[in-house]
Amino acid sequence: MEQPIIAKREVTRYILKRFGLHMNKKLGQNFLVDEDVVHGVVDAAEINENDVVLEIGPGIGTLTQGLLEAGAEVFAVELDKRLPPILEHTLEGYDKLHIINADILKTDIKALIGDRPFKVAANLPYYITTPIIMYLLEAKLPITGLVTMVQKEVAERMTAIPGNKIYGALSVAVQYYSHPQICFDVAPQSFMPKPEVVSSVILCKVYDERPIKPIDEKMFFRVVKASFGQRRKTLSNSLGNLGVAKEIIKEVLEESAIDGKRRGETLSLQEFAVLADNFSKKQFI
Repeated sequence: MEQPIIAKREVTRYILKRFGLHMNKKLGQNFLVDEDVVHGVVDAAEINENDVVLEIGPGIGTLTQGLLEAGAEVFAVELDKRLPPILEHTLEGYDKLHIINADILKTDIKALIGDRPFKVAANLPYYITTPIIMYLLEAKLPITGLVTMVQKEVAERMTAIPGNKIYGALSVAVQYYSHPQICFDVAPQSFMPKPEVVSSVILCKVYDERPIKPIDEKMFFRVVKASFGQRRKTLSNSLGNLGVAKEIIKEVLEESAIDGKRRGETLSLQEFAVLADNFSKKQFI
């Protein structure tokens, strides 16, 4: 029997009514009700029958259905314990679906999927977007691509370049692990209930071989965090957040050929790496 398309507004309404489901505001639930957006996400991720996909926050199965229809094997991790029984009903008949009721931040993804390369697709609650994306990127899993729906403002920060006023620690971190690009925007009308902001679908192509290779990754991110800690401060002052003597900061900046009067938002990833490497060589920690 052909499955009804969950992305249709009337189908979503029917499912919510049938199961007496009310949105959980605490979990930031907004269900997608736009077929074009589902197709857009599937196309952006270039999903095919050979793909393994980790979906985070499947909800009632709107995007999940699109991924399954494209032929992917889907591991759908859902935090809300009310939803797995609904997913089993709405997606009955799809034999490449695995439903897991768990917190993605506490899930052993390798135990779930194994060593197979996989893609990530998600319509994330805005309040936890950044922690989940960074958790996935930092875990050094065999992720080939990450396509997610985020608040437009966050997508712009993730893709910002040096010199842009919204370029910050998130921009550097995401671009350290991947090449992010905004695919398209999604209007509030594409969700039920309507959020107050515009969303964007962003694709992060995770690097097999990172172009930036600092001597000490922890030092790299310490330098980044310190540089953006107080945005109006110059590097000469903001790097003091590392707990380093001013003399060492001055030496490192000179050795790195970076003007101490510059601010963190003007530095490229390569410049952050040079700074971090020169701090590492001082072995002050």
